[in-house]
Amino acid sequence: MTAWFAEQGEKPFRAKQVLRWIYKNGESDFDAMSDLAISLREKLKQIACVRAPQVMREELASDGTRKWLLDVGTGNAVETVYIPEEDRGTLCVSTQAGCALDCAFCSTGKQGFNRNLSTAEIIGQVMVGEPRTGQECRRQLAHHQCGADGYGRAAAEFRQHGERPCA
Repeated sequence: MTAWFAEQGEKPFRAKQVLRWIYKNGESDFDAMSDLAISLREKLKQIACVRAPQVMREELASDGTRKWLLDVGTGNAVETVYIPEEDRGTLCVSTQAGCALDCAFCSTGKQGFNRNLSTAEIIGQVMVGEPRTGQECRRQLAHHQCGADGYGRAAAEFRQHGERPCA
C-alpha cells in the first residue's frame, strides 16, 4: 500500500494512516478519516474504495459458531466461519473459491477449483466476520486465532500472497 500511495504522488506514511483507519477503527468512509488532508480524502473517493464482500447468507449454530456465505464475484462464493471457544475465538477465512481436491466429506470439493482469492478478498472476510461476531465474540477475538482454509491446500496460496493471509 505504501508503494500505491507513492504511485499516486502521496507520502508513504499516508498508507499507515489509512490502514489504521480501516483496520483499527473499522472505518471505510474516507470523509471520516480526519487526519487526512481534505484534498487526499477527495482524491481517494475518486480512485479507491474500501468494500467488504456481500453477505449472501448468515447462519448461527446453537454452540455460537457463525457462518457467512460471501459473494466474491464471478459467480463464486466462499464461507467464512467464526468458532467461539471458552478462552478464545477462531475466525476461519477462505483462500480459494472452490477446491481442486475431491474429498468425500467436503461439498466444496464437489464444485471443483475456480480460483485463488486475492489478498483483498481474504482481508474482506475478516472485515465481514469481526464486526458481526457480537460483543462476547469480539472479546474472544482479542485472543484469537485466524485460520486460512484453502479448502485442502492453503499452503499453495501462501506462496501467491508472499505471506500468511492472517497474522
